[in-house]
Amino acid sequence: MDEVAIRIHIEPLEEGGYIATSPDVPGLVAEGRSVVEAVEIAQGLARKIAESCLEHGDPLPPSLSPLAHGGSLDLVIPVGVR
Repeated sequence: MDEVAIRIHIEPLEEGGYIATSPDVPGLVAEGRSVVEAVEIAQGLARKIAESCLEHGDPLPPSLSPLAHGGSLDLVIPVGVR
């Protein structure tokens, strides 16, 4: 199994919680009660989108192609602090 990094955009919702979208994966929209939960749901959804593309013979979004990223990765991850 290959891993790739995608960008996630997080916004707070007026009614509470957060919404995550990705400029790298069209159609990815995930909602969670916390930033961490929204990111976890977004990760799972990105995986399901990739699996669906492969299953149906559709092209993967370029950012989900294992060949799109070679070498090292620089990631920004959320860390909860009190």
